[in-house]
Amino acid sequence: MSGRKRPSRAGASARRDGEILDIGAEPSPAAPTYPRRRGAPANRFDVGEAHGEATVPRRGYRTSKRSTKAGKRARREERIARLRAEERAMAAGVARFLRRLATAVLIGALIVGLAIGSALAINAAARHLAKRAAERAASPEAVKEQARDNLLIIGTDPNGGTDFLAVRLDRSKKQITGIAISDGAFMEVPGQGFERAGDSFKSGPETSLATISNYLGVLFDKYVVVPKQVYQDALTSQSLAGLFDKVSDTNLNESELAQVRQFADSLGPDRVALAPLPVRPINMGDQTYFEPQRDKIADLLMAWWGVKVGAEEARVSVVIYNGSGVPGIAGEVAERLIREGMRVADTKNADRFDYEQTLIVEQREGSDAGERIQRVLGVGKVIVQPSEQQVADIIIIVGKDYKPVKE
Repeated sequence: MSGRKRPSRAGASARRDGEILDIGAEPSPAAPTYPRRRGAPANRFDVGEAHGEATVPRRGYRTSKRSTKAGKRARREERIARLRAEERAMAAGVARFLRRLATAVLIGALIVGLAIGSALAINAAARHLAKRAAERAASPEAVKEQARDNLLIIGTDPNGGTDFLAVRLDRSKKQITGIAISDGAFMEVPGQGFERAGDSFKSGPETSLATISNYLGVLFDKYVVVPKQVYQDALTSQSLAGLFDKVSDTNLNESELAQVRQFADSLGPDRVALAPLPVRPINMGDQTYFEPQRDKIADLLMAWWGVKVGAEEARVSVVIYNGSGVPGIAGEVAERLIREGMRVADTKNADRFDYEQTLIVEQREGSDAGERIQRVLGVGKVIVQPSEQQVADIIIIVGKDYKPVKE
């Protein structure tokens, strides 16, 4: 073995793991002499596949670790900025919506306000026109013109009381309509207070005219008196034919009476409508009162005379006190005012009888009713004294300066 010559290491080659190693070659400068981390690149640069150019350097382990906190902070700030921008955009959208909603609400409120204002104005105008129309209908001229076709038929019996038939002789339509009022119906009797309607005839037919006119709201200034049996026959037969041949008393002249007789005799029952005034019995102690039900004949009053039940406020209402001590003076004043289209709510004695001057106290401001009454009576001092009471528009205290016109 010593005689064999061993090959030198330089230039010698040996087979290791199936490869031929050049034992004598210098080590390659590119071959690393230290172990590399698994998965790490051999260089700081990746080699391009096509041409081998250097590309963007990859972030290494240490670089990634150092940039983690800064990256998180940047991303967090970016998210916060994005959320704030979204919140601002949302707030701006809500603000725009609220502005549009407020504008729509305001426009709607204006439209509703204009509609309500228009409706109120129309209603106010309608009420004003209705009031003016009612005032014109209640004027002395209109009331007296309306009374031209009206007639009060009084059926009397010394032992059976007095009944009334308020009729309208409508010559243009060739018909007679009327409402029958019984003796026992209680109503305001001028000068007597709240009494039986039949008792008004005890003071004369003028008081009966005033009583019925005041109650119905229709002026009657003409009357005829007939026996009560004739009156009842007319109601039963629904005809006034032959009634005017039995007249015992009237304030119609002969010519007027003849014209009325001729007209009544020319109409049969089919052209005559006579309705009784409904009453409601009221027992007070041992006496029975009959309360008239005026609302039950509202349609008849409207159709026949154009009087609307509940519209009495258009007529001037008065309460009359006797402050002179002269018997019946309040009733006489009441009759005069009723003939002028006013409504008498009550007549009674004053607190004393030594009033030297008649006082006309206006309970409502802005009215000329006081001066109108002063002209009718020819005396009186007008005093404006507003009051919350709803009984009457005018209070009259008749003094000694008033001179009765009745004989």
